[in-house]
Amino acid sequence: MHARMNHPVTVLPEAMNVLQSLGNLTKQGLPEKLLELVHLRASQINGCSVCVDMHPKVARKLGETDERLFAVSAWREAPYFTEAERAALALTEAVTRLADREDPVPDAIWNAAAKHFDERELATLILSIATINVWNRLNATIKMPVGVWKV
Repeated sequence: MHARMNHPVTVLPEAMNVLQSLGNLTKQGLPEKLLELVHLRASQINGCSVCVDMHPKVARKLGETDERLFAVSAWREAPYFTEAERAALALTEAVTRLADREDPVPDAIWNAAAKHFDERELATLILSIATINVWNRLNATIKMPVGVWKV
């Protein structure tokens, strides 16, 4: 498989700097393992094969288990996640699927997240979800092949 074009962040290196800076900023204040679960779930929804391949590898390096990684797509039915992780995954799904419902982020989802995360943590979480969605959209649009980005 070959990408349709060079990756936009290599064509416009300033974009890589901005996205990497934003990504680094979102690693502050929340556990990296949680963020990797969030990244994986958004990537599954968006069908970004590059990120679905990459984020479990990163999560494993952080000590995440295969059992939990395999269950991310079915997190509601799996017993492996804390209430805070469930709230983050629900928020991830809502933010990733904005157009799928009349009320994109229902109060129940927001309130569950706000119960577990303070304002700074919520800001970090929302920015992290938005950032992975940008990466997913870039990779899916150009059909970036798996394995190009090294972990």
